[in-house]
Amino acid sequence: MELVIQGLSKTYGNGVKALDNVSLTIPTGMFGLLGPNGAGKSTLMRILATLQEADTGSAMLGDIDVLKEKEAVRKVLGYLPQEFGVYPRVSAFQMLDHIALLKGITNGSERKALVEALLHKVNLWEHRKRRIAGFSGGMKQRFGIAQSLIGEPKLIIVDEPTAGLDPGERNRFYNLLTEIGENVVVILSTHIVQDVQELCKNMAIINKGQLLFAGAPSDALRGIDGQVWEKTIAKEDLERYSKAHHVISNKLVGGRPVIHVLAGTAPEEGFVKTAPTLEDVFFSTITAATPVHA
Repeated sequence: MELVIQGLSKTYGNGVKALDNVSLTIPTGMFGLLGPNGAGKSTLMRILATLQEADTGSAMLGDIDVLKEKEAVRKVLGYLPQEFGVYPRVSAFQMLDHIALLKGITNGSERKALVEALLHKVNLWEHRKRRIAGFSGGMKQRFGIAQSLIGEPKLIIVDEPTAGLDPGERNRFYNLLTEIGENVVVILSTHIVQDVQELCKNMAIINKGQLLFAGAPSDALRGIDGQVWEKTIAKEDLERYSKAHHVISNKLVGGRPVIHVLAGTAPEEGFVKTAPTLEDVFFSTITAATPVHA
């Protein structure tokens, strides 16, 4: 099964164009949707999750019309939003049982077996009687994955899932997503490049509502191979370099800025050619000086 999006557009009442004629084909497996905050990622996710209307365009999940057959979509959808509410005094087991009932699993023994299996899957079994309000950030995200798996979904949407997680929780979350993504369409919407680099075989970059790149991360890297140059500079020189060159990123190392410049040849003395990273692809694409295409 694949998700085919054609010409999707959405403009809000204040005139902000959140999506501008976006077309994407998303196959089974992990698909990374990269973009800065405010790029339009959450709007796209909410439309696909049937929580928001598009102005124009279409989206087909197999033979299901996502924009018109909302109930059919919800039966095969697992959704983990950036923030989700829970009843503060309800335990993890009770909450999952309640969600499963809402999803149409009315047989009590079947529902109990499902909830138990999901709690084991996300490593929350020993915490099943605890109130979710007392969970750590990582535990809440694992609970979110559990609830998104109820009903054997064909499409799972995960919006900014690892923000605020410690490295251990983040790795456990990665492992869960990778396992889930073997058989279903999983869309991972994030502004964290590392999430996509470690998890996804296919990706897209979106900014200001426009699709700037779609393809494999390896294709994106090849697109700027041999064009990324690195140099350590003085802080007071950063503005001068930014004006003179296409600086795609800078970060402090030992108190001094290390800049990456995109150029076909060495920008000037002292620059060293460096292997591009997906972060270089991301920044060079959204700055739009040299768009990257698959």
